[in-house]
Amino acid sequence: MFDRNEYYLLDFGNARRLERFGQFVLDRPCPATEGLAKGDPALWNQADARFVRTEGKDGEWTSDRPLPERWTITHGQVTLELKRTEFGHLGVFPEQAANWDWLAGQIRRVRETHQSISPTSSPTPATPETAPLRVFNLFAYTGASTLAAAAAGAEVVHVDAARNVVAWARRNAELSGLADAPVRWIAEDATKFVKRELRRGNKYHAVILDPPSYGHGPRGEVWRLSKHLPRLLAMCAELTAGRRRFLLVTCHTPQFDPARLERLVADTIGEGRTTAEHLVLQSSTGRELPSGVVVRWEAEDRS
Repeated sequence: MFDRNEYYLLDFGNARRLERFGQFVLDRPCPATEGLAKGDPALWNQADARFVRTEGKDGEWTSDRPLPERWTITHGQVTLELKRTEFGHLGVFPEQAANWDWLAGQIRRVRETHQSISPTSSPTPATPETAPLRVFNLFAYTGASTLAAAAAGAEVVHVDAARNVVAWARRNAELSGLADAPVRWIAEDATKFVKRELRRGNKYHAVILDPPSYGHGPRGEVWRLSKHLPRLLAMCAELTAGRRRFLLVTCHTPQFDPARLERLVADTIGEGRTTAEHLVLQSSTGRELPSGVVVRWEAEDRS
């Protein structure tokens, strides 16, 4: 989880959440808290800025004092640039911090226990037996998972449909001192790019997936998680066949509880250690805010 000086959930309720990002306190919509009372109404007077929806997902920010256009927070080796967007997002999903830690731990474990997978900085020429640990990050957003993996020694292919978001991720790489890390930055529809990788015969050791419930690719491609996730998972299984070490899948689609998502992953990926749970954030008042679902799959260690 984040150090409290970097990020802290102060309170939630009445379809909103109150959070501190660095030195700034922000009040944003949170549909998951609809019908819940605020834990400590007095805390909400601390808000430096508030986001109010105006139409659809769009909205506007109001603030009681000048705020910078951009600022940063840090988790481990990863520094993330934040900015207030017209959708109420800031460029980070704090509930994912536990997954970044898990990814880094998996990469270190694989490198320690499987000598055939070398760090990307190995001075000897790579062969199929000594290739770096290759991680495929789909719907990769502003790159926190990509950078956590790269900092731990993996080679990463980062894919997101939005060019401006990929550019944001690259800025985060620079801020994190990882501008020269072995990351390929791809602005493309996830499914189309996976299909191309299969045709090319490219292989990976691990996959990270954080798909939206609904979205569009750069050329208008429609994504519906309930319809398209099973096929995408099957293609990812093919991409990692014979060398798969771990898989991380998160989602925020209400119809997919931990048990349903775990069954889908287990049925598609096959034998291995699978865990599934709710992602949660704990507030300063001790309450837990449900923030999606995560399934983590690990290969059985036969070394």
